[in-house]
Amino acid sequence: MIKFVGSFETVGSLPKTQFAEYAFVGRSNVGKSSLINAIVGSPVARTSNTPGRTQSLNLFNIDDRVMIVDLPGYGYARVARTDALRWLKRLEEYLLQRRQLKRLFILIDSRIGPRDSDLDLMDFCDANAVPYQIVYTKKDKKVREDKQIKLNHEEHGAMVQEILETSAEKKTGLEKIRAEIGIK
Repeated sequence: MIKFVGSFETVGSLPKTQFAEYAFVGRSNVGKSSLINAIVGSPVARTSNTPGRTQSLNLFNIDDRVMIVDLPGYGYARVARTDALRWLKRLEEYLLQRRQLKRLFILIDSRIGPRDSDLDLMDFCDANAVPYQIVYTKKDKKVREDKQIKLNHEEHGAMVQEILETSAEKKTGLEKIRAEIGIK
């Protein structure tokens, strides 16, 4: 059973639970909410064609065992610089303080490849020993090979070695994420 726990503006307002948390983050318009919906098999995360719609920390309880956290996107959304900086500070605070976090899934649009903002987040996670896994989204779309940057696990100490490839639209690549989270 999937239950929406709530939207939270600050890390301090998040509920104190003992459930393991698996958070999803990526540049705006990477397909984060669509991927979360595909993983859980239900339209729990709000999707939009407008980048930057997820602005809060959104928690979803799965079977009273684990939490999925839908984090605000970064990079592309047209928002005030003060809002973007506030979101970034909140993301850093979440990653550093939330002890329940078991894995951060960093979503990257497979058509574009990692951008500087993705690499900056990876460097932050490496420097602070925050375990993360790269998930390429939109693998059903045409990929621009000239834009691809090969990510090397050796250069990123906190990165899980296996890079996952998914398509929320075609429902491919979801089983490995479900297995990692521990849901069916």
